[in-house]
Amino acid sequence: MPIKKILHTGKVPVKIWTDDIEQEAEQQLLQLASLPFVFKHIAVMADVHAGKGSTIGTVYASKDTIIPAAVGVDIGCVMAAVQTPFKAFQLDGKLATLRHSLERSIPVGFNQHRKPLEQSLQWSGWNNFKNLHPKIHKLFEKAQNQLGTLGGGNHFLEICLDREENVWILLHSGSRNIGKELADIHIGVAEELLKKYHIEVPHRDLSYLPIDTEECKQYFHDVLWAQTYALENRNIMLQLAMKDVRYELNKGEQFPIVQMVNCHHNYVALEQHYGQSVWVTRKGAIRAQKGDDGIIPGSMGTKSYIVKGLGNAESFCSASHGAGRRMSRNKARAMFSENDLREQTKGVECRKDKGVLDEIPQAYKNIDEVIENQNDLVEVVATLKQVICVKG
Repeated sequence: MPIKKILHTGKVPVKIWTDDIEQEAEQQLLQLASLPFVFKHIAVMADVHAGKGSTIGTVYASKDTIIPAAVGVDIGCVMAAVQTPFKAFQLDGKLATLRHSLERSIPVGFNQHRKPLEQSLQWSGWNNFKNLHPKIHKLFEKAQNQLGTLGGGNHFLEICLDREENVWILLHSGSRNIGKELADIHIGVAEELLKKYHIEVPHRDLSYLPIDTEECKQYFHDVLWAQTYALENRNIMLQLAMKDVRYELNKGEQFPIVQMVNCHHNYVALEQHYGQSVWVTRKGAIRAQKGDDGIIPGSMGTKSYIVKGLGNAESFCSASHGAGRRMSRNKARAMFSENDLREQTKGVECRKDKGVLDEIPQAYKNIDEVIENQNDLVEVVATLKQVICVKG
């Protein structure tokens, strides 16, 4: 499907791959489009919804500035998918046991490891911790204990089946508290910098950092560290998950990985677009250059997709990062009951209590419609459906 909607009232056009977009998100997009440094246009993915500073599902480029809030507060948020050699029948009668094993191995929500894992202590990234923003140094112990933990919100660990009944491990995780704290610090730095030079922006969360400033250099340093932290967090959790899977399905023996897909969706990168080098910010969007492997997950009761990018220039070679919320967490809690959650997650071994009610499938957009709306951005290569979902 082509672009469904274009907003023209900013300094650059806003190109949107859906007509399912709330007014608040449109207002945020127009505020971003009013800034003088936005390059060419703004590309808005099919899972768009309002967020902090800029909408989730926003892709924009600039030659000489970065907006920390547009990168997001969960810096380097990551998706990973691992196809195992196992088949669906090998899970028979083992779903509950495997789920509880995963929940014991990987802390969720606000929980963390009581002491750092050996893999965490061996991570080389700690050597650079002292060079992060000084306000973050007090969080060293917490950051170590949280490496290898899932967190809450829309983060999840799933055991899925594809249409050939192959067993997959699917993981959505981020940079935990340390990533959020770094993001909040630099959003504040950007705001204070603009105040210092009496520069106004439509919203405080659109405060930006010029590329050539020391403040931006420190931000880039910290963002890169947070992205590598998020990747290491994912790696450790995958190791823990594969350990539990092999003990349940393979008598504890190691197993070969058939294929693995990785992508992240809250980050900034220097790329070539329209013949120029520009800084591309993807907030709730994955890179989808031609041939890029990607993952677009649904909710805790719906399908997820493994995709390949088609390299669409108008989207800055990007695609959606998921289904996208269609209602706030508070509204979901008010509208739905635990019975609704049980009904909407039938056939899935998962929590079905009020603690995850805000993640109920109907709080999200229809993932099949989201995929269809971006069939000029990606092609589907595998369809996954969870049988186990671990959430915080």
